[in-house]
Amino acid sequence: MYQPPAFREDRPEVIEELVRAHPLGLLTVNGSEVPIVHHLPMIWVNDGDDASLLMHLSRGNDLIKQVGDGQKGLAIFQGATHYITPSWYPGKKDHGKEVPTYNYMVAHLEGTLHFHRDANWLLDHLNGLTDQMEKGRETPWKVSDAPDDYMARQLKGIYGVELRITKMLGKWKASQNRAVEDRLGVVNGLQQEGSDEAQRMADLIESKL
Repeated sequence: MYQPPAFREDRPEVIEELVRAHPLGLLTVNGSEVPIVHHLPMIWVNDGDDASLLMHLSRGNDLIKQVGDGQKGLAIFQGATHYITPSWYPGKKDHGKEVPTYNYMVAHLEGTLHFHRDANWLLDHLNGLTDQMEKGRETPWKVSDAPDDYMARQLKGIYGVELRITKMLGKWKASQNRAVEDRLGVVNGLQQEGSDEAQRMADLIESKL
């Protein structure tokens, strides 16, 4: 991924925060003709100095047949994004020499893929995934809420995938290459948009002023 210095974000803790906030990622691996891509909810797991992304697929998904254990994979995550109109730059009225752009937060995590069929591993994974997704709910659902025999059948229908992270690349494009007055103009414009996504981008830009 191209990372201009102004937008580079490679701190593991910051990338982890993005993944936890936006857990639906793109898992990509090299196919024979085109890349193989799957949209999957993933959970970040730390193990000492190492980190992994855990996910699962239906047994009907033949990724496990297409990819060998230990093959390289790439997971992609996206956070806040928003279109930036040149009308928000104060200088546009004076000289007109401005063009639109798009701000965004993305993280690319490279690693090696490992597959799991063990029922205990799968159950631990589902517990972790559920706990993360249900966090903050008044009455969070738990895997143990479902009957044991029902869950046993469900476990037979999936297999686990682990991406052991070897490299992290982040790109937080939040108008850092613009003058302060331009960034403030963008923040003001985003806030007037009135959407949650616009406010998230405005908050990101303000955090980097």
